[in-house]
Amino acid sequence: MTSLSQALRWATGELTAAGVETPENDAVLMAGHLMGLDRGEVQAKAIIGADVPQGFEPMVQQRTQRVPLQHLTGTAPFRGIELAVGPGVFIPRPETELLVELATQRLRADLAEGIGRPVVMDLCTGSGAIAAAVAHEVPQARIHAVELSDEALVWAQRNLAPYKRVELRQADATEVPGDLVGRVDVVVTNPPYVPDSEPPVSPEVTDHDPAMALWGGGADGMRLPVAIIRAAAQVLRTGGYMVMEHAESQADAVHQAYEGNGFTSVELHHDLTGRPRATSAVLAAGEPESDGPDVNHHQHGVQQ
Repeated sequence: MTSLSQALRWATGELTAAGVETPENDAVLMAGHLMGLDRGEVQAKAIIGADVPQGFEPMVQQRTQRVPLQHLTGTAPFRGIELAVGPGVFIPRPETELLVELATQRLRADLAEGIGRPVVMDLCTGSGAIAAAVAHEVPQARIHAVELSDEALVWAQRNLAPYKRVELRQADATEVPGDLVGRVDVVVTNPPYVPDSEPPVSPEVTDHDPAMALWGGGADGMRLPVAIIRAAAQVLRTGGYMVMEHAESQADAVHQAYEGNGFTSVELHHDLTGRPRATSAVLAAGEPESDGPDVNHHQHGVQQ
């Protein structure tokens, strides 16, 4: 391979043969990472016959082994910011940006109503993606990002360091922090929710995403989501807002868990592909009802 254009064609063929879903895109992004250029600049360089960047071939070979692209570049784009990611943390997905959109809409409405410093909890923060994006877009908000995993916490600390209004807590998202009971305006969470009955098949997920970030517990994957909804009902103020990501198959179960824990105004939200992706609700006045068996908190990881 004597030119960048030849290298990109070769890489696209190799990645296609390996079953990578977006081979051409990944080839361009890897070249761009090595060259310090964006996608358009790489394509322009290819047209004028630029040289192949050093390290391109071994990086492509790693990608053919289904090492996630984000592990190779060390970054993941999310809602207009770049996050540091790598082994030990769940890679944030574009569809999770819907949670940020919904949470920021609610926060801006709260600010318009005179709440000067709304309080947010991002439960199962993982890489810190949601907390960082909300802090970036609503700098008035005070955010408590909660994560249990030691490995994920390292990445969250790195990604949240620039945001002084974010407090990172190492804790179980199913437990209720006493200092925040009834004080939170918005809870947002992308918890582990994969059902035992719907295991992922992508090698990037099965071989590289932490298991504790995936499995929700039980055939329907609802054990952890239900426990998190129950905990959120304790920290939210009356009229507070919660939004949770979930699997398509869990929409009805999440709706029921909200209603069983004192929430009202339950609303299902679809992502850009039209799939049921998240459900929001508002905490009503009064004591929540019990919803399902207690969870043995410390047997489950919580990570986004």
